[in-house]
Amino acid sequence: MDPLAYTNDIVNLSDVTLRPNPRRTIVRPFAAADPIEYADPRRSRAQQIAERVIGLSDMEAQYMLALLLAAMRPRLRQPESYLLDRFDEVNGTITVPRAISEQRKQLIAAYFCSEYSFEAAALFNPSMIRQPETPVLPDGGVQFLVSLRALGEGHVSSVTFRTGRWSAATDFEIDDTASNEGVALRSVLGQETGDNEITHLVAPGGRPLSEMVVFPTTPSQRQGIEDMRLVIFEDDDLGPQVYGTYTAYDGRDARPEIMHRAASREIHFRRLKGRFATGKGMALFPRKIDGKYLMLSRQDHQNVWLLRSDDLYQWDEGTKLLEPEGPWEFVQLGNCGSPIEIDEGWLVLTHAVGPVRLYTMGACLLAKRDPSKVLARMRYPLLRPSQVEGRDGYVPNVVYSCGGMVHDRTLLIPFGVADSITRFASAPVERVLAAMDWSQ
Repeated sequence: MDPLAYTNDIVNLSDVTLRPNPRRTIVRPFAAADPIEYADPRRSRAQQIAERVIGLSDMEAQYMLALLLAAMRPRLRQPESYLLDRFDEVNGTITVPRAISEQRKQLIAAYFCSEYSFEAAALFNPSMIRQPETPVLPDGGVQFLVSLRALGEGHVSSVTFRTGRWSAATDFEIDDTASNEGVALRSVLGQETGDNEITHLVAPGGRPLSEMVVFPTTPSQRQGIEDMRLVIFEDDDLGPQVYGTYTAYDGRDARPEIMHRAASREIHFRRLKGRFATGKGMALFPRKIDGKYLMLSRQDHQNVWLLRSDDLYQWDEGTKLLEPEGPWEFVQLGNCGSPIEIDEGWLVLTHAVGPVRLYTMGACLLAKRDPSKVLARMRYPLLRPSQVEGRDGYVPNVVYSCGGMVHDRTLLIPFGVADSITRFASAPVERVLAAMDWSQ
């Protein structure tokens, strides 16, 4: 049997493509630093900037502020409010505290901000979940939420979102973002507290999720929040909860962290700890099994591991689950996202690295009551770079996903191509299972 023809018959590729949009921006804090050899201990560079603004005439200040707000309003809702908040952050910390007019406060604050195009370079490595608390659509379709890794200046990664729907009749449809000329986004800031390095953020109220970006705010995230894997976790006490595991990168070290979006619209980040909280690709099972939390992880850079814990944030127990078998897996094998519960067991999307650093995607099936038992795995890749357009991007020959979902016995797969763009595919669950080797 021709393996290329065999796998081409399984997956239906959508024409929908998400590309990076440099017009989508946030405003983030900025402070001009003093070169050490030229620093003035009595008057910092920041203080000198503030004094120059204070020295403007009223007419000059009014003119500058009018120009500034006219430029900001198409991209940022209520820029005056943002600037006043930013002034409160710098006043008395990096500048001498002052009691001045609101007009001068806004203008000073503007010199300590920068506009950042957070997805100018790439938009890739998506994960997908059903939109919580949304009914099945009249045509039998489903509404979904997609998280995406956005890449901007300086190779800094953040997480952004899109909403959409899928049905057998209409295929994938992605909702428009708020504006074609720039989106009204505000970077939400966090605070680290104590040993656990808990970050607490408040989501902007009343805005669609497609207008929210989770931007690095803590030292552990300095260079990026990478590859979030969303899951709806069925909590016995709280009901369905949205979690997202991801990799925090500070420019030197990477570590796993977890996001929790609470019913109050607050977003909490927390570090994962323990002997096995070191691998990339950690993905939470959507419910406890035998009273324990379970995770999948690429613990040793080449195999898939199964982790167990009594504590969502502490991971000290793990066993190897999957090793490379096919030649398309010889370099590396990892999970894509959280396992998907179906009648037959736990369906897991996998990624693999083979010759010439070729990234492909596959799938396996774990036993429902005991996920340490591998019931079946695909004989050949489910998805290959040569199947899709756009493979020659920033990192060629890569297809990669951070998780899909199943609706009406159809596997829905968002996936990144060449670390540049995002595409979508679907596959009947029966065809995926039929393509697996059940002799495990």
